[in-house]
Amino acid sequence: DLEEVLKSELSGNFEKTALALLDRPNEYAARQLQKAIKGLGTDEAVLIEILCTRSNKEIIAIKEAYQRLFDRSLESDVKGDTSGNLRKILVSLLQANRDEEDEVDKDLAGQDAKDLYDAGEGRWGTDELAFNEVLAKRSHKQLRATFQAYQILIGKDIEEAIEEETSGDLQKAYLTLVRCARDREGYFADRLYKSMKGVGTDEETLIRIIVTRAEVDLQGIKAKFHEKYQKPLSDMVHSDTSGDFRKLLVALLH
Repeated sequence: DLEEVLKSELSGNFEKTALALLDRPNEYAARQLQKAIKGLGTDEAVLIEILCTRSNKEIIAIKEAYQRLFDRSLESDVKGDTSGNLRKILVSLLQANRDEEDEVDKDLAGQDAKDLYDAGEGRWGTDELAFNEVLAKRSHKQLRATFQAYQILIGKDIEEAIEEETSGDLQKAYLTLVRCARDREGYFADRLYKSMKGVGTDEETLIRIIVTRAEVDLQGIKAKFHEKYQKPLSDMVHSDTSGDFRKLLVALLH
């Protein structure tokens, strides 16, 4: 079997990437989620990056792949391994109930903006229910109208409000949802940049994003990366990696 051959012949990050390419993107995402959940401690950053960025169709496909590969329910595993408000938002996202219509309801945007204000800055403590309801269920286009309405109503950007009102993994999840609604490709470009800048490289994130987005929106992510960071993604990958791993990633980027 090809997987066994590759495992015996390859090693390190090159092996990880080659094995990742044998999976369909949704299977690979399911494996990454399982790896993030099992064992001691949970890698919440991976749960957030995958579950907060996917469309309904992708979430459903990932849940099916997870069930097929591990004979377990992804929702049950996420519930068992997270807690509090982070668990609530991730479980909401796993319902794959996001509205995907193209219409924008201006009145609803205004009402949602007010609800978010009342739930967050407008009172002591943040009422996460309103945030879950809006961020997990409205279409991206609708959310953009809501964020605009929020800015007009409150005179503050929604991201700033989230940063003031929440912390930790819940804050990461909400910010990821907001950034994806605004510009999903830009969000992934930022994640890739952060995985490489400074000392050391977060190869896991590099592999995960390049492999899972390869057939989805990698071209758009590359364009965004170039626009934001004034250099091609492949150049940064090239200078941050080496050997066969570098060759394979650079090939995937072309």
